Amino acid sequence: MLTTHKENADMTLQDKVEQWRRETAELEPGVLIAWAWREFGNDVVLASSLGAEDQVLTHLIAEHAARIPVITLDTGRLFGETHDLLNETRRRYDVDLRVFFPDAGKVEEMVNEHGTNLFRESVDLRKKCCAVRKIQPLKRALDGKKAWITGLRRDQSLNRTAIDFVEWDAGNNLVKINPLAAWREEDVRDFLIRHDVPYNPLHDRGFPSIGCAPCTRAVEPDDDPRSGRWWWEPREQSECGIHIVNGKVTRRVPVLVE
Repeated sequence: MLTTHKENADMTLQDKVEQWRRETAELEPGVLIAWAWREFGNDVVLASSLGAEDQVLTHLIAEHAARIPVITLDTGRLFGETHDLLNETRRRYDVDLRVFFPDAGKVEEMVNEHGTNLFRESVDLRKKCCAVRKIQPLKRALDGKKAWITGLRRDQSLNRTAIDFVEWDAGNNLVKINPLAAWREEDVRDFLIRHDVPYNPLHDRGFPSIGCAPCTRAVEPDDDPRSGRWWWEPREQSECGIHIVNGKVTRRVPVLVE
C-alpha cells in the first residue's frame, strides 16, 4: 500500500528507515551518497577518522555530493602523518571539511587532575580521556543532524554481517548510512590505488588502525588489527566508545593498504 503525503509527513526518521532501506538496497556507493544529499541536504554529514574507508567516502562525496560536510576530530594527540593527511585531503578535494576539537577547559581540567598520560593509569581514566577528546566533540559535530555517513562494512567482523546501507542509529538518534556495507577489504584497497586517493602512510608501516599517537602502535601482519590500540589493556576493554551501541562493538577497522 502506498503511503500518502500526509502519512509520510507524520512519520519520524526512524519510521522511514525501512522504506529507505528498500529504496537503496541496490545502489552503488556514489549513487547512495547522492541520494543522501537529496534526502537530507545540510542535515547529513560524513564523520571521518581519516581512515582508508573514510578517504574513499570523501572521494565519492567530492564526485557525487560535494556539499555534504566532512567532519573529523583533532584530539590534540594525533600523529603528524594524520595532520599531513588532513592537509593533503583539503588540497585534493573541494569539500566542506570541518575539524572539531575537544573543549579546552575540559581537557585542562582532566589533565590537571589526572596528568597528561592518564590513559595509562586505568581503563576508567583512559575511557575518560576518550570521552573528553573524542566522544564529546563528535556529539557536538552531529548535533542537529538527521543522518551521518560511516565507513562500516559487513566483512569487518561477525557483528557487522547484517548491517544495511541505511539503518537507524539508536545511540545517536540518527539515520546511519553505510555506502560501503557490501565492499570487501580488497575493494577499498583497489579503489584507493585506482583513484590515487590520499591515505595515511602509517597503514604501510604496520598500522592497520590509527588513533592518537600515544595509544597506537604497529602490529605484526598476522596480529589482530586492533591489537595496536591501547595494547596495555585487556582486549575486551579496547574501544573508545564511539561505535558501541547496546553493548555491542560496531567500530570500523581501517584496512592495511599494500
